Amino acid sequence: MVFRACILGAAAGGGLPQWNCGCENCNLARSGKIPSQSQSSVAVSANGADWAILNASPDIRDQMARMPALHPTDLRVSPLKSVLLTNGDIDHIAGLLILREQQPFNLFATHDIHDVIDANPIFGALKPDLVIRRNIALGKPFELVTGVQATLFSVPGKVPLYLEGEHVQTDLEGEQTVGVHLKTDQRDVFYIPGCSTLKPDLRDRLSGADMVMFDGTLWQDDEMVTGGLSQKTGNRMGHMSMSGPDGSMAAFADLQVGKKVYVHMNNTNPVLRPSSDQRASAEASGWTIAQDGMEFEL
Repeated sequence: MVFRACILGAAAGGGLPQWNCGCENCNLARSGKIPSQSQSSVAVSANGADWAILNASPDIRDQMARMPALHPTDLRVSPLKSVLLTNGDIDHIAGLLILREQQPFNLFATHDIHDVIDANPIFGALKPDLVIRRNIALGKPFELVTGVQATLFSVPGKVPLYLEGEHVQTDLEGEQTVGVHLKTDQRDVFYIPGCSTLKPDLRDRLSGADMVMFDGTLWQDDEMVTGGLSQKTGNRMGHMSMSGPDGSMAAFADLQVGKKVYVHMNNTNPVLRPSSDQRASAEASGWTIAQDGMEFEL
């Protein structure tokens, strides 16, 4: 079997262009000078016929329409067999409402993430006899889709924005923010769209992987602040920046990984401009910048 991963959406919440943003990247995307990107989601398969989607983007209808492998094979018969959630962020769960159309599939998530779904009655539109909500314990392997075993593990992060209280812990480790180890008979792949720091135990886990899809939200920690768009740093949002001595490029520099792919880029991130110096720097460091429709075969 050949492991396949398709980037359905490469951008963070809001996509590129974001509807209410007039930053340089968004204006360039609106004018067609750089590619637009939809919100973060990845489809994976080991046999090309049965597919799982990692995080249900609000853009999932159009994303699936653009990917022939996910088109229906018969009346109300879809290759989509399961959806896995890595956190309860709106840009990762809102697409579930698009998938309410009488389609059976497994919905995999930790107990804490399922609690977020269960607490909102709108997700009752996913009929429980068709969409089976499966609680997954950290560290326990399970079959995500035919030929692909998955294991969830905690990564440093925070609760979703809409659940934040007065005091926010941005390096929280538990069931709220998880990474995914995808394993086939020949390949080890990791998907980590949100991570605030690369701790030693996580480095050890990733060492030797065939591919890692990793949090690429911001180029630098104060990107949103200096751009006049927010008072929040990347760390405050629970995301590790790419650049700098504490960034992911430096953290991965001596880590043995076959292919390194940045996913979940914020609309402000200069690596989204193909001709930018930042894009060249990331690529020179061995990183691939994900784009909508990009496919990998391992």
